[in-house]
Amino acid sequence: MRTLVVGATGFVGRRLVDRLTEAGHEVVAFSRSASQESFPDGVEPVDGDLGDDDSLAGVCEGVDVAYYLIHSLTADDFAARDREYARRFRRQASAAGVDRVIYLSGISGDRGDLSPHLDSRREVEALLADAAYDLTVLRAAVIIGAGSASFQILHDLTDRLPIMLVPQWVRTPCQPIGIRDTIAYLVGLLDVESTRDTTYDIGGPSVWTYESLLQLTAARKGKSVRIVPVPVMTPKLSSYWLRLTTEVQFEIAQALAEGMRNPVTVDETMDLQSVVPIEQTPIETAVSEALAELGR
Repeated sequence: MRTLVVGATGFVGRRLVDRLTEAGHEVVAFSRSASQESFPDGVEPVDGDLGDDDSLAGVCEGVDVAYYLIHSLTADDFAARDREYARRFRRQASAAGVDRVIYLSGISGDRGDLSPHLDSRREVEALLADAAYDLTVLRAAVIIGAGSASFQILHDLTDRLPIMLVPQWVRTPCQPIGIRDTIAYLVGLLDVESTRDTTYDIGGPSVWTYESLLQLTAARKGKSVRIVPVPVMTPKLSSYWLRLTTEVQFEIAQALAEGMRNPVTVDETMDLQSVVPIEQTPIETAVSEALAELGR
């Protein structure tokens, strides 16, 4: 099967390209820096920019399945950019007769007061769905792994602050997932026809809070942290606090922090595990693996 990974040099994309290649698929790796990456033998790197129509010519030709992994959180106008990029990709995929598109989105439930970050993910879902190809959407919360912006924030905070005055969102429930399981779901659904034109939630085997994830990350590093929630610290204010405590680019940290007010747990009626069962990785293991990889 000829597969296209749009966003092939990102945190998820690099790993997805490797796994698809191992599974015997023909892989086209598309990003602005694809030719500079070291991909497995047989992968076709394509440099291109969704902001430039000319660079997209022919990228979807002969493609059976395309993975769309684009999120423009580094831009002030990220929602407008994501809207524009999704429309351009949809146009290219539709014209080339792509059979199926898979989009990695974010868990957001049915709340009406979504953060700009999560609201943009929903908008992209709707834009990609308005086409002839079959769309599968996977919604994830925090993805645990080396290279994940969300996990890097947890890592930095537990490295630098033995005592944390933090916003109330640290007690918001979330259902993180390890990067290994994320990739397993993304590849595994290709073999299950019923996953076409459907939206699923993906998460790990247990529900956490951001506070408990901080405590877990600290413990796995042999540290202890004292966490004191402060009710007056809003999500927007906390994003400026993160600017001083993490190496994650401020625009990304700001978008993620504002989304932390929304509970992000798997809806059992939309759980992909019931359709594409995998051996789920405990979050304790995922955190240990991510820290080990960062250490290397």
